[in-house]
Parts: sequence; structure tokens; C-alpha cells
Amino acid sequence: MNKKMRRGSAAVALGAVASLVLAACGGGSNSSSGGSSTGSGTFNQASKGWVNQSSHTGGTLRMLRTGDFDSLDPGNMYYATAWNFSRLYARPLLTFKSQPGDASLDIVPDLATGKGEASADLKTWTYKLKPGAKYADGTAVKAADVKYAVARSNYSPEVMEKGPVYFRQYLLNPNGYKGPYKDKNLDDFKGVTTPDDQTVVFHLTQPFAEFDYLATIPQTAPVPQAADVGAKGGVNYTKYVVSTGPYKIDSYEPGKSIALSKNTNWDASSDPERKQAVDKITVQLGVSADEVDNRQLSGDAEIDVQGNGVNAAARSKILSDPKLKKNADNPNSGFLWYTAISHLVAPFDNLHCRKAVQYAVDKTAYQAAYGGESGGDVATSVLPPSIKGHQSFDLYQTPGSKGDVTKAKAELTQCGKPNGFSTNISYRSERPKEKAAAESVKASLARVGITVNIKNYPEDGYTGGVVGSPTFVKKNQLGLMVYGWAADFPSGFGFLQQITDPGALKATGSSNISNITDPAIRKAFQDVTSLKDEAAREKVYGDIDKLVMQDASIIPMLYAKNLYYRTPNLANVFINYGFSGMYDYANLGLSK
Repeated sequence: MNKKMRRGSAAVALGAVASLVLAACGGGSNSSSGGSSTGSGTFNQASKGWVNQSSHTGGTLRMLRTGDFDSLDPGNMYYATAWNFSRLYARPLLTFKSQPGDASLDIVPDLATGKGEASADLKTWTYKLKPGAKYADGTAVKAADVKYAVARSNYSPEVMEKGPVYFRQYLLNPNGYKGPYKDKNLDDFKGVTTPDDQTVVFHLTQPFAEFDYLATIPQTAPVPQAADVGAKGGVNYTKYVVSTGPYKIDSYEPGKSIALSKNTNWDASSDPERKQAVDKITVQLGVSADEVDNRQLSGDAEIDVQGNGVNAAARSKILSDPKLKKNADNPNSGFLWYTAISHLVAPFDNLHCRKAVQYAVDKTAYQAAYGGESGGDVATSVLPPSIKGHQSFDLYQTPGSKGDVTKAKAELTQCGKPNGFSTNISYRSERPKEKAAAESVKASLARVGITVNIKNYPEDGYTGGVVGSPTFVKKNQLGLMVYGWAADFPSGFGFLQQITDPGALKATGSSNISNITDPAIRKAFQDVTSLKDEAAREKVYGDIDKLVMQDASIIPMLYAKNLYYRTPNLANVFINYGFSGMYDYANLGLSK
């Protein structure tokens, strides 16, 4: 998930994307761009409009989470929940509109005055900063700070290992620049120039019509170079993040707690996409999953900031109790829940062994692990129906999506393992639904003689150093990995590239956890960035999806839905589809 992006460039018709995404997000023709309610509403209301709009300010917003964030550093995070949460204290150049329904996919200015001004060849993109923007300490935000933020997050992989690498791998030419931790002279980085303190210019190596999407990524949130040095620099910056948003981080104890308070130098008039509705925000980390749910239901805390929805016991209570159900929402989240198959772990270096697993899995059991129909719809492709370019196909169709033992055993014979084999499957230890999903895969594969051993790892390092590390995967023989993904931005490129492109492979923090190396997939991604016609790009994205499924490297399980609970006291609540169908954290308040 990890991700999320959104942007409308000169060549992208975002409105069409928005309406398509919304149809899959449970809104459809009933969606609203800004409905309101004076009460806690009805079931799934936040998917369509505001719930408890309120002008009340003050109080402490209490958040909970089972694990920890992958990072609080905007330049070194990739989980969707982290991108959403970072909006409380970090402002990128552009963002998604803070309105319910399809409007939440519209790209709007954040620190920039408007969308990027593109050159005719779409290789130069210029942004102007809003005048008067300040950090929490009162110092002025400068264009050089945006340049530094991009340089540190993309050209220091030995330190900044977790975020996306679009700028480095696709677009900006570093001209040999090794990143600011090895070369402190920012003038040596030619991929971004700053003619003056208010102007940021990106110089691309190739056309990229969807570049405004990239300007919404937290990596474009400014970082003063002086704040990222010495003991506070690099990986330690996550404890000392300099705020440009309505709140500032007062304290962060990894795995335990986060405390935020008002940023008195935040200017509401320059930031219509956020509110400063409460005095303080607390996040308690490391809370058990059932306790998170129970404390929300009892009113002891307002929201689960993890954004994965409630677990089995709470789900049953909510759906069976009308009083609780009216305070719940069940939007399509934009996530794909899937099981990755690693090419690095034998015998999955054999295509037929990968196909055997594709045929063997019972996807309805996986669906049950996520709560049945309220947890999502059975998936047959990597690219969800909500993303333009989706093509409906199922290369490994089985009766009722319950698996086909005969076909699976035939593939095992072809891969030289007629009696099966043993492998490991991993999941994030803080996520009970992932544990249940792993157990469902184990049961499915046992039917065809494949023995699966289940391993769990903390979620805050799961992508960075576990499944995202080819060395770790191979050493620990993680043949199968439970995972989830949402679009970095709502196009086929934004959804598929990081998890399927061989060009996105990294030594650590790789989201291409299957280690896909197909040169045809690589070439398709290289070529599509030069296509100015949107329909032509969409066709390529659909073709890439088919290539990935032919490679049998990803088992798409569910087009996900989450069941969220909102306490009656929570104000200004709505689902933001620009942030993977989670509640919009940057606007939450309390009604009393």
C-alpha cells in the first residue's frame, strides 16, 4: 500500500478518471461532491458526503494504531496511511481536493500556486510557490527546500530506502549526483533548478504527461537542508520533521506514541484543503487489533489511523447492530489484496510451479479472511476496475474462484514437482486479516501437496527490509508474501509500475517484491511515458497487466473494501479517494 497519487497534468483528463474510480468506490451515480449532515449519518454516508460537518474547534483527537508508520519522514514513506497522515504536517506542491466523492480525485494547489506549467515536449515542468509560506519555526519556505527534498528522497537510497523512485528511475537526470549525504553541494544536482526562491523547475529526461501526479507525492514537501544535518539528519529526520502543515510533531517514540499540536505559523488562508480543528492529536502505537476496535466502539478513541478497517469481532458487532452500523462506512478502498510469488525462491523460478499456485488457491477463503463481501470482491487481474486501462480477464479461472486441484496438479507435474514441495509465506504480524489470509493460502495449497510454513514480521519494516529486500527474501525462503497495493496515482502507470516493473527493483524497500524481471514488461513501461495520447497509454497498461498475469508472479485476490467505524463525536468526516479510500485525516475534528 501502499501508496497513492493523484494529479491532473496538461495531458490528463482527471475528471474521467475520477468518475471511473468513484464507480468502484461505492459512490456511483449517487456520489456527492460535498453533501453535509448534522448527525453521525447513515451507513456508508462518508463514502458519498460529509458526516458531522462542524465549525467547532478545540480538544484532543485520539488516534490508535496496531503497529508503527513505516516513517514519519515525508521523503521516506510509502504506506498509504503514512501519506494521508503526513498531510497534517507536510505540504507537497500539489494535493487532492478535500471534498467527498469524485471531487477528492481532483488535483489542486498545495504549496504551489497551481498545477505545473509544461513545455511543449512535456519534459520541463515549472511550479511557483505561494508567497508567505512558512515552517513551524517561522522561517520562510524556499524553492531550494523543495529541490533538496527531491534530492534527498531519490538520490540517497542508502538512507532513504522506503519511498517511490519515480524521479530517480524514470525522469530526472542526476548527472552523476550521489545525493546530499555524499555531496552537500546542491548545485551539482541538475535535475531540478530554482531560478529564484519561488520557482521550482523539473528537467525530465523524457516526456511524462502525468507529471502533476508526482507533484502530489510527499517527497515534494520542502525540507530545509540545514534541518537535515548532523545528529538530526538522514534517518533521524523522522523525529525532527519541520512542519509546513496545520500541526507540528512535538514528540515521537517509535512503536509507542506520537504527539502533535498546532503549528502557529500555518496560514489557513493559503491552505483551503486542511483544517486546524483540534488543539492536539495523539497517536498511540502498538495497540492490539481488537483493542483498537473496542476503544473506538466505546468512545475511548476516535479513529484507527491505520486505515485497514475493523477486524472480525467488531465487524460482526457493527453489521448486526443498526445503532453501530449507522456510524460505519464500507467504501471500496482502491487497494488490491494479493499474494506475491517470488522468482528468487525455488521452485518458483519455474513458471509452472507459479501457475500451480495460481490454480490451487481458493480466493473465496481469502475473501472470508477479509470479512466476506464487506472485505472486497474476488480479483482476477492486477489492475483494478477502478483504474482506466483495466481489462476484464481471468487467465486462471476456477469453478466459483475456489481453486482447481486437477489443473494445479497438472502444473506441478510440468514443473517437476508432482508430489508438491514446501515453501514459506509471510504476513505483517499486526494485521489479523493478513494472518487469516496466509492461513487460507496454506489450507488451499495443502490440497495439492504444497506445504506452507507461515512467518510473520513487523509491518513498519515489512516493505523496507523484509519482503522489499531481495536478499532477505532469498535467505529466508519467502516464496509467498501477503501484500496489498493502492495506486500511487489513478492511472495504470501509478498502480502498476512500482510493483511490476523490473526498473523499480531496489536492494531494499522494493515494492516489486515478486522480483519480476520480464524485459517485455520493462520495455512497455519505458515506451508508455512518451505516449501523449491517453487512450494509447491505457491500452499499454492493460497489456502490461496481462503480461504480469502470464508471468504468474502475482495472485490477485481481492479488489478491497474496508469497514470503518467513526465515533459519533468525530466531525468533518468523509472518504478521500485520492488517499486510497481512507478517511481524510487532514480535516478531522470533534463535534463537542
